Amino acid sequence: TLGGEGLQHQDGHSHLIASTVPNCRAYDPAFAGELAVILDHGMREMLEQQRDVFYYITVMNENYPQPSLPEGVADAIVRGMYRYSGVAAEEGDEARGRVRLLGSGTILLEVIAAADLLSQDWGVASEVWSVTSFTELAREARAVERWNRLHPLQPARSSHLVDCLGGDAPVVAATDYVRALPQLIASYLEPSYSVLGTDGFGRSDTRSALRRFFEVDRHHITIAALYSLVRQGVIAADICADAIARYGMDADALASWEC
Repeated sequence: TLGGEGLQHQDGHSHLIASTVPNCRAYDPAFAGELAVILDHGMREMLEQQRDVFYYITVMNENYPQPSLPEGVADAIVRGMYRYSGVAAEEGDEARGRVRLLGSGTILLEVIAAADLLSQDWGVASEVWSVTSFTELAREARAVERWNRLHPLQPARSSHLVDCLGGDAPVVAATDYVRALPQLIASYLEPSYSVLGTDGFGRSDTRSALRRFFEVDRHHITIAALYSLVRQGVIAADICADAIARYGMDADALASWEC
């Protein structure tokens, strides 16, 4: 969503619009390996199987390392998300709590960095999940919900989303898109769910400044995760307040959608 040399935030809504088109398969991969899996699947679906679908895929012009994919995640990538990594609390410390962090596109890098901050600075363990498609997750969860509603005498089915994010650990999602995109899956989740996004008008600035302004950088993700643990009653509120001070946040600044 950062065009040219990353100096203008131009598109926070295209994936949301794509979600309204029934035969559009929309993906926002973070890494080249994810993109390769999606392209292979999409070409086979459209050309070999002759299915009446088309694909919308967003890729970025930002340079960053491209790690190898974990074993056996190709199906999960196509279905919308896979577990990228887990980060324990600092060695020798007992975890204060556990959260699950979701990211897509280049913002996944900020999510990974936030997981390290949570561990190193606050003793919080986390799971990092790469979400390749919020729209595909919502599509399947919606279909599963409908099937269960219309087949009350049958064993209930479970969606990929619920299989990945069951339990009570809070979930925090961050993307380069408006909050309404990750919120497509909100009604299907049992645990606490917090969303960060780029609501507001375009701005000319550096990538790091834009991510700070729209509150989708590693520090805002860390604070959102800590606050989710405060709401859960796992950690004290003053820990979250300490994080806001430590990372130099202006707690009284206008929200991006009000500027």
